[in-house]
Amino acid sequence: MATSTVAFGKVEICNLKGEKIPSSWGADNNGKPTCDPEKIINGGGLLPLGGSEESSGYKGYGLNVMVEILCGILSGSLYGPHIRTWQTSSGEADLGQCFIAINPANFADNFEDRLQDLMDYCRNMTSIDEDKPVMVAGDPEKKHMELCDERDGISYHVNQVKYAENLAHELNIKAPPKRL
Repeated sequence: MATSTVAFGKVEICNLKGEKIPSSWGADNNGKPTCDPEKIINGGGLLPLGGSEESSGYKGYGLNVMVEILCGILSGSLYGPHIRTWQTSSGEADLGQCFIAINPANFADNFEDRLQDLMDYCRNMTSIDEDKPVMVAGDPEKKHMELCDERDGISYHVNQVKYAENLAHELNIKAPPKRL
């Protein structure tokens, strides 16, 4: 999970599609929020969860630092400014991981029932948009998988397909097959 408002890949996809993005996603190379994905990709950066300081972005920044400590410093891997720049191969990535195992049985009784109760409560909340129900973690992905099953595959924007074809040509490998 990204500790930024959005994963970098979403910015890349919007750039490939020629779409503008919400200004809460990232900033240009001067630190100013931007709706232009190219400015984020070329010298800018993503904003932390919560966005700017006025919308409590410092909380997302704090979560980001915690992830850097757990995955970078604690694991002995690269961290923060020492990680190579995205989309380059200037050196080994050396990205760390942190896995924390928790046995719910060591805590309060009835974990599964209590968790299901919370998920049911959240899903049954009144949404501010009747066309968009309240979801919990995993629900959007499950809904997307159902759509992919209905379509018998994943739909890609034409520019994403062109990018993959150009990359295959550049690498002198066979391009992925197209399905219409």
